[in-house]
Formats: sequence, C-alpha cells, structure tokens
Amino acid sequence: MSTSSRATLPLLDTPVFKTSVYSLDARQRAWLSYAKAKAIGLAHNVTINDLVTLNSNFWDLHTDPMVLVDGAAITLVTIQYNLCAGTIAEQISKRPDLIPLVEDLLQFRKLGQYMLTEVGHGLDAARLETTATLLPSGEFSLNSPTPQSAKFMPPTMPAGTPCIAVVFARLIVDGDDRGIRPFVVPLNDGQQMCKGVESKLLPPRGGSHPVNHALTSFHNVRLPGSALLGSLEKPRGRVSPVHSTWSRVAVGSIALGCLALPMMQCYATVGVMYSLRRKVNKGTPILEFRTQQIPVLAATAQACMAQALRTRAIRLFSDFTLDAQVRHGMAIIYKAIMVQHSQSSSVTVGERCGAQGLFSHNQFTTLYNEMQGLGIAEGDIVVLSIKLATELVLGRYSMPPPDNPTSLLARHEAGLMDEARQVLADIKHNSADINRLLLPRCQPLVEAIGHRMAYDAAVAAGVMPSVIDLYVANIVKLDPAWYSENATLPRHAQDQMAAKAMDEVLPHLPSLIRDMDVLPYIRAPIVSDERWSAFVDTLPVSVGNGHMDVSDDTKLVRAML
Repeated sequence: MSTSSRATLPLLDTPVFKTSVYSLDARQRAWLSYAKAKAIGLAHNVTINDLVTLNSNFWDLHTDPMVLVDGAAITLVTIQYNLCAGTIAEQISKRPDLIPLVEDLLQFRKLGQYMLTEVGHGLDAARLETTATLLPSGEFSLNSPTPQSAKFMPPTMPAGTPCIAVVFARLIVDGDDRGIRPFVVPLNDGQQMCKGVESKLLPPRGGSHPVNHALTSFHNVRLPGSALLGSLEKPRGRVSPVHSTWSRVAVGSIALGCLALPMMQCYATVGVMYSLRRKVNKGTPILEFRTQQIPVLAATAQACMAQALRTRAIRLFSDFTLDAQVRHGMAIIYKAIMVQHSQSSSVTVGERCGAQGLFSHNQFTTLYNEMQGLGIAEGDIVVLSIKLATELVLGRYSMPPPDNPTSLLARHEAGLMDEARQVLADIKHNSADINRLLLPRCQPLVEAIGHRMAYDAAVAAGVMPSVIDLYVANIVKLDPAWYSENATLPRHAQDQMAAKAMDEVLPHLPSLIRDMDVLPYIRAPIVSDERWSAFVDTLPVSVGNGHMDVSDDTKLVRAML
C-alpha cells in the first residue's frame, strides 16, 4: 500500500503526533496516546459493517504503520474497535437498541474496554470467578468475589471520556450457574469511577509506550437487564454461549499478527539506511560486510513474505463458509510466525546497529516490547499452539493443504506432523509423557505450518524468486538437523543455499525497502544525517563555567590512602 493512500499519513503533521514524548512522564504519555488513538480510529472511518464482515477497511486499520509511532495508541484502537465494539456489533441483528452504543464507540464518544482475563486465571474461561447474579427486579449484581477475580490489564482509569466495557462474568440465576456471559458495564464517566467499580493502576510495563493498565474489580454493581449480551437460558449441548461472543479474540489474534508487518518493514528499513550511512575504513558503508547483510536481508525477506501471507491469511479467515476451527487455526498460525519473525528481526538487526540499537528513540527495543505484549494478548502463542497442534495431531480437523507438497517447507511440515503423531502413539496418551514429549513440539509444528503457508502465498503472489529462496534458506537454519537428516542438505549445502540467495537479493535491496514505503512513520534518527542533527538539537544541554583542580584531587586521594 502506498503511503499516499494511507488514511493516517496526514496525521503525522498534526501537533498530537509531532509532540516529543521523551520529556513526558508515563501518565502524560498515556493520555497523549488516547488522543492519538481517537485520531487514528476516526481517520479509518470504520463502520459497523466493517466490524461484522471483516472487510478490507477493518484489516487496513490493523496494518497501519502508526504502530511504529505509538504502539499504545494502536492497542487502544484495536481493543475499542475489534474487541469491545466488535463483540457488541455482533449482537445488533437481535438487539438493534445497541446501535447507538456501537456508533459512540466508533466515533470515540465513549471509550471501550474488553474484560475477560482475571489476574488469577488468565484466559481460562472455565475458571473465571466474576459473577453476575440475576435479581428479582430483573437487574444484575456484578461482583468480584475474591482478589484473584480482579480483571487484569484493561486500562480502566478515567481518561477524560466516558468508558464502558464488555465484561465476562458467570451468570447466576436462582443459584444456578449458567456459564460465562458478556455484559455491557459502565466503568467511569471520564472523571471518576462509577459506583462499585474499583480500578488500581498498575506500574508501567517498561520499554513500551505506556498504557494505563489496571486491576479492576466490581462490588455490587447494579446493571440493567439489557446489559446482558445474549440469553438467560441454559446452554444446550457442550457449546457455551460465550464462544460466539469470544470469537473477537480469534479476530484479534490475526489482527495483532497484522501489526507485526509494519514492524518488520521498519526493522528492514532502519537497518538498511543506517548500514548505508555508517561508514568505516575511509568511507566504506558497513552494509558492504556480509555480517551486516545477513540480518538486514533476512528481515527484508521476512517482511516481503509476510506481506504475501497477510493477504492469504485474511482471505481464509474472512471466509465464513470455512469451519470455525480452521479459521481460528489460521489466526493462530499467522500470529505465531508474525511474532516469531518480528521479534527475531528486532534483535538481529538492532544488534547490528550497535549501541544505537539500544535506545528507545531508534525503535528496536520499544517495538520489541510492544510485540512482546501483542504476542500474549488475545491468547499466549505457546498456549494457543498447544491447543491447535494437539487437535491437528489427533486429526480432529486439518488446515488447508500445501499448494506444492514437494517443497522443502511442506516436507518439513509433514515430517514434524508425522513425528508428533508417532510420539503420541508411542506414549499411548499418558498425561505425564504428553507433557514431557509432545507439548514442546507444538509451537515448532505450528510455526512450520506457517512457514509453509508463507512460502505458498509468496509463490502465488509472484514475490521475487530470490527473496523466496532467501526466506527458505533462513527457515532451514531454524531446524538444520531435520533438513540434514531428511532432505540431503548437510551444513555446507545449507550455507551455500543461503549465500547464493543473499547474493541475488542484495542488488534489489534498495528497491525492496523503497516499496515497503514506511519511512514517513519511522522515528529513528539514525536513518539519516539530517534526522540525526534534528534529533540532537532537541536534547537537553548542560554547559557552565565550572573548574576542578586535578592536582588538588590527587593529593586528597593520596591522603585518604
């Protein structure tokens, strides 16, 4: 996507986005992120139809390079639009009275949060303790019965705009537990908390743009009957009503994976521009050295492959004729490899920027920490991978097959699947052995499926063959023993494969970076002399007329000895 068609590009020149954040404290930065979130959301003009149909406008929001400018703002937007407004919007066909509330959320007249996770139970919905008890009046009483039932992380402190949340609680009717249901709950009026709602501000996560994460508990909060999203009736069969409204978590998994794409493009762009600018040996750019080329080229190839996979993943996930488990599996796989590639690129390219890569203003460490949080949000990747891989190994369903079953990455995927099934057969479903021998294989298996899907998507999209070859060569290095044992690729052959691909991609590096087109959103001053000079001019300066007699200090030290 060209920057000329990006909805948020004009925002970069507005005061809210030009304000330097490094002199602000955490509270000031968090409040500024709310203003940015509103501007980003309104720029994309998301509609109720976008939320329900998951069309291109919805996905474009989640690939916006604004994540490079302020990850907290994007976090607030995706919580508000996908999790909160999206959950409520899916009820509109039965509850048209909810339309004004969703419109308020889309226009940021109200802030929206999503409160599933409890501090003592995480996303383990079966163990959630928060209760909503039906009263004779038809109202509900919402309560957090123990300290462990406090809702964890959503930023619920007043932030100047009234705030509501979709809160998941255990529905109690006449003493009967009817399972976990979502409720619309007012949290604060923008200035103070609503009666019975308590918010405790957590310390900043550290490293990322600050969000006012909190612990939130409820004490006899009265809710009208209309607060319940869904029915009072007992669920029939084994499927709980929560699963339909919890579907936005699956949407969030793939949406958060999309945010890794501009991050990867940022790492590649900053890595290349810094490596061309930094010179040694009387003017030789450090990009001339293979040790510098390896991580930069790898990041570039991953970004190109991720762009192709995004298109395919969204198409499959948005196909509502597919089995819901397959769609959710696609979201897990996509998120898993996007986080894997983004985090590895951040570390390897950041290291090759030396000391400069350590500073938050050059974005590597900040974006790494942002993605660390996104990787846990909407389900930790390890836990999601265990669930998905186990179901695939047991044959309960399967993901779409490879376009080319004979490709290296398809053979690797099939090999890991066969190995996992053999392990399961050998241990005969012994729970202790499953824990020891099968669970550690789950995430690598899910990632292998994702690598193969990225390959298929890139081939189908016509990505430069040498870029695809470089991606494959780097994936081989993640499991070199398997390829040596099963694909007649000993170490020297793997090294030659990677070297050849890098030689072929290197001349195209400037055009590949140019096509990513994220430079306007990049804040790292190390990309050019002009940006570095402008950055230095903003730094606090200390000067003076002080004097210290070194000889006197020397005499004092000797006297002390």
